Amino acid sequence: MFFVLAKILSFFALPSNILITLGLIGVALTATRFVRAGVRLAAASMVLLALFGLSPLGNALILPLEQRFPQWQDGGRPPDGIVVLGGALDAVVSGARGEIALNEAAERMTDVAGLARRYPEARIVFSGGSGQLVFQGENESVLALRLFESFGIARSRIAVDDRSRDTVENARFSKAIAAPKPGERWLLITSAYHMPRSIGCFRAAGFPVEAYPVDWRTRGVSDLARPFTNLGDGLRRTDTAMREWVGLMIYRVSGYIPELLPGP
Repeated sequence: MFFVLAKILSFFALPSNILITLGLIGVALTATRFVRAGVRLAAASMVLLALFGLSPLGNALILPLEQRFPQWQDGGRPPDGIVVLGGALDAVVSGARGEIALNEAAERMTDVAGLARRYPEARIVFSGGSGQLVFQGENESVLALRLFESFGIARSRIAVDDRSRDTVENARFSKAIAAPKPGERWLLITSAYHMPRSIGCFRAAGFPVEAYPVDWRTRGVSDLARPFTNLGDGLRRTDTAMREWVGLMIYRVSGYIPELLPGP
């Protein structure tokens, strides 16, 4: 029930969905006696769509999430294992095309190839099943296994969690599969903006991991002054950031993470 509710709330929490809905309501009202209110609502939605899509607002929202954890440093001690969170595979397109299709978060998967070569003794756990309510495709774990093997990573090094639907389950099921021993060093690979919520969930599950953020969406503080050149890119950035902030708030209220914005 929580999974379904969270997915529904996340859909309606996206600025693009909210604003287009308000605009459509405004247009509909123009056919009623509330014409003036309808025109104002439709106009407001257009202005806000432009603001959210063209201004640096999306960068301002996502930057605190990305900056929360620094890039990982080896420190002269190789990791014993690597946990990779799903979300980088387009399961629907992959299932339809029979090929492995990666999305904007592709670095979650591709960085594993270099780490596997650099640390040949490290175990790899991929965590990701199907987190979609509709348009179900292939299970992400099946695709991840195929991709990792195409990188030349031995099957004996890879374990998969094919049940996880959200970050809470990622942490719980990954811990059960990895069975980390005291003193072992495990890395957690996910998008930089998603790392605070992920680390919070893994801490709550009792699985100590080190953040290995990838899939950076901004260059840094300088992007606070960088507008977008097209509406689609800006709205996508704003939606991504808002979805994550809403996820953090829901997880905190539900007790799934110990604080609103977990840090190092």
